[in-house]
Amino acid sequence: MKIFLTGVTGYIGKRLLIQLLEEGHHVVCSVRDKNRFSTKLFKNNISQIEVVENDFLDENSLESIPKDIENAYYLIHSMSSGDGDFSEKEKTSALNFRNALEKTQVKQVIFLTGIINEDKLSKHLESRKQVEEALKSSKYNLTCLRAGIIVGSGSASFEIIRDIVEKLPVMITPKWLNTRCQPIAIRNVIQYLVGVLGKDFTYNENYDIAGTDILTYKEMLLQYGEIRGLKRHIFIVPVMTPKLSSYWLYFVTSTSFFLAQNLVDSMKIDVVAKPNNLAEKLNIKLFSYREAIQLAFDKIKQNDVLSSWYDSFTNQFHTRKVWQYLEVPEEGCFKDKREILVENEEETLNRVFSIGGKTGWYYADFLWQIRGFLDKLFGGVGLRRGRKNMSTLEAGDSVDFWRVLYADRDKKRLLLFAEMKLPGEAWLEFKIKDGVLYQNATFRPLGISGRLYWYSVLPFHGAIFNGMLKKLAGK
Repeated sequence: MKIFLTGVTGYIGKRLLIQLLEEGHHVVCSVRDKNRFSTKLFKNNISQIEVVENDFLDENSLESIPKDIENAYYLIHSMSSGDGDFSEKEKTSALNFRNALEKTQVKQVIFLTGIINEDKLSKHLESRKQVEEALKSSKYNLTCLRAGIIVGSGSASFEIIRDIVEKLPVMITPKWLNTRCQPIAIRNVIQYLVGVLGKDFTYNENYDIAGTDILTYKEMLLQYGEIRGLKRHIFIVPVMTPKLSSYWLYFVTSTSFFLAQNLVDSMKIDVVAKPNNLAEKLNIKLFSYREAIQLAFDKIKQNDVLSSWYDSFTNQFHTRKVWQYLEVPEEGCFKDKREILVENEEETLNRVFSIGGKTGWYYADFLWQIRGFLDKLFGGVGLRRGRKNMSTLEAGDSVDFWRVLYADRDKKRLLLFAEMKLPGEAWLEFKIKDGVLYQNATFRPLGISGRLYWYSVLPFHGAIFNGMLKKLAGK
C-alpha cells in the first residue's frame, strides 16, 4: 500500500513510520526540509521510503505530492509553535492538505486529534475540532482517532509529569489538578493508527481512544511517584490564576511558556473517552496508566527512546531557514577556535556524541546550569530538554538548548545551533581530523546588543571552552 505520511519527524510520526515499514508499506514522507529527515534509523527499509518537501501553509509546495497514493495520515500540529494564532495556521494547513489530497487517488485519510466531549472547549481542542471539519471531503473517507493524554518515553505528557514529580517532593498546585482525564499508552496509539488503515467500517467515523484508567492529574502525579518509589505531597490551592499556573508549569518543567499556556487552558476541561468497541474489533489490548509508565521506563533504561516531543520545531525555526547554515557562516561573525591532539579518536568521538543531557558539558557544568536558568527566565528553552538518546545523535535532535544541524560519526563531525535566547545566532562545532579535535564556537551578533553580549561572555569562554576541549580529548 502506498501511504502519504505527514508529521514524519514528529513524536508520533517517526514511530508510526517504523511500524508502517515493518508492515511492508511504501511510505511517502512529507517534510518541510529534507535536511531535517534522517534515514539512518530506516536503512534496512530505504527502498520503501520516498521523501517529498511540503509546507502546508504554502499551496505551491504541495505539487510534489504523488497522485497515486492510496491512504494518508494527517499528523500536523501547531499548538507549540508560539508564532501567531496557531488555530488559524492549523485550519489553513488542513484546508490546503484537503485540496491537495483531493487531486490524488487517496481513499482514506486518518487524523489523530483530541477528545472532544464538552460544549465549552479550550482553544486547543476547539482548533482540533475545526481541523477535523476542514479535513472532511466527498472525494475521500476520513477516519478520526481522538486521544487524550499520550504516555510514552519522550511524549510531552510523560516528560512534563516526570519533570514535576522527580524534582518536587512538595507541590503547591493549581486547582486544575482535580480535572479528570483518560491517558493512553503510545503503543496503543500506534496500534490504533495502523489498525484502522484500510478498514472500511472506520470510514467517515470518529472514535475516542484511551487506556483503561480515568484519573485526575493529581492521581497521575502520585501514581508516577509510587512507581518511581518517590513519596510526594500535593496541596491544591484555588487562588492560582491561569497565568500563574502557566508560569508554574513553565518554570517547573521543560515546556515553553506558549505551550504551557495552552496546556493549562486544556487541563481545565475533563478529557474522558466515550465508550466504543474499536479496540475489540482491532484486537488491541489496552494498557493501564501504570503499565504505560513502566513501558516508557523500559525504553529509557534501554537507551532506546525513538522520538521526543522536544525535537519538534517551531515555525520560527523554519522561517529562519537555519538548515542553510550547515556550513557555518564566516562573514560578520565572532569566532572562538580551539584545537587539541587526541590519543584515541574513537573514545573522543564517543564523548563528543554523548555531550549534554545527563552527561553534561564536561567542564563547569554549574555555569551551563546558570546560563540555562537565565535562558528560562527570559522565555527560552533552558537546559531541561536534555536529549532523547545518551550516545547517538542525528540531525534535528535537541541537546539541552542546542539543536543538532549535522551529526555524522563516520565523518567525525557534530554541528549544533543555539536555541537559547540570544541577540544573534550561535553555532558550536566539533570535528576530528588527523588526530586533532577542532572545537569552533561561532556567534553572529544582531546589532549593538549582540556585540555587547559577545564581549560580556568572552571572559568565561576561555575557561569553559578550554576545559571542555581538554575533557573531550581525555586529558
